[in-house]
Amino acid sequence: MPKIELRQLEETASYQFNRLHLLQEALTHKSFINEITEKSLKDNERLEFLGDAVLDLVVSRYLFDKLPEAQEGELSKIKSTIVSEPTLAIIARKLNLGDFLILGKGEELSQGRNKSSLLANALEALIAAIYIDSGLRSAEAFIRLWFTETIENILTSQITFDYKTDFQEQCQKVYEVLPEYKLIKTTGPDHEKVFEIHLLVKGDLFGVGTGKSKKEAEQKAAREALNRIKGEEKS
Repeated sequence: MPKIELRQLEETASYQFNRLHLLQEALTHKSFINEITEKSLKDNERLEFLGDAVLDLVVSRYLFDKLPEAQEGELSKIKSTIVSEPTLAIIARKLNLGDFLILGKGEELSQGRNKSSLLANALEALIAAIYIDSGLRSAEAFIRLWFTETIENILTSQITFDYKTDFQEQCQKVYEVLPEYKLIKTTGPDHEKVFEIHLLVKGDLFGVGTGKSKKEAEQKAAREALNRIKGEEKS
């Protein structure tokens, strides 16, 4: 790929490589290597492997600092959503990575530039290339630049969480009963009501949650109860 095209990607990514060949390797799919006789060139699979680990570390640290009260299981759920193929492909498309992929003729004909799997893999390879080129700090800066908005959206919507279901399963397993959610009080005017829910197990209070809806309050109560059960399991 011509250097001028690679420089365009550097500008978009807000990172300039010291060793431009690393960027080219990150963009090279194995289908291209399989079709050429020049065997000194490399595909991006080894970089993808390393980039997955670097991304995992940076995202884990971000969540560890951002959510000091969250338990291991909760952190793992969030992380798995962030580093999943669909999420990575979305970010890769924002970078227009598909325009820069170096593909074999077969992948080119089968719309490889828009395949989520290829885009996600290339993004991980790009992260590894930055890491090798100038270290973890640069890789972390790139990840935070391109992932923070997505992470915050996931945390805000809490789309990965269903604390009520998780707690019900744990409650049946540990206590062999179903939990009870009780509305304790409602405060505020009609357009800004706040609900307080208590979660009871065999009459004992396990969690308290407040929210702008009963559903939100119940989820927060279940989250607190899950943390209590996990704390008891560790003690």
